[in-house]
Amino acid sequence: MLREIQPVAQAPGEPTRRWFQDEEFDLFVWQDDQGRIVRLQLAYDRRRFERLLTWDEGRGYSHGGVDDGERGPLTPKASPVLVADGQFDAARIAARFRAAAGDLEPGLAGFVEERLRRAPI
Repeated sequence: MLREIQPVAQAPGEPTRRWFQDEEFDLFVWQDDQGRIVRLQLAYDRRRFERLLTWDEGRGYSHGGVDDGERGPLTPKASPVLVADGQFDAARIAARFRAAAGDLEPGLAGFVEERLRRAPI
């Protein structure tokens, strides 16, 4: 089940950031002064090949895989980067999110699930 992680570092001049996590997901949401969600990022499949779906009120959707920077036993680890990663399976991820969202605020969980289902990627 997703649980909120606190405290979360806040960037000056940006909306308030919140972080929720479980074994499968990392969910970040940014809320404006009225509590409206203006951006979200959902990292999923964290144990296999991590992917990241982003929705931003002004920019729309983006999706990618996370290259964790591992190169080999004798090569230093590089910084993680986003890489192209094809289609987003909206129905599968939305259903898994719904199962993990049990204790989240209903409005927050519903908003995120709706954005996942609407993802055109």
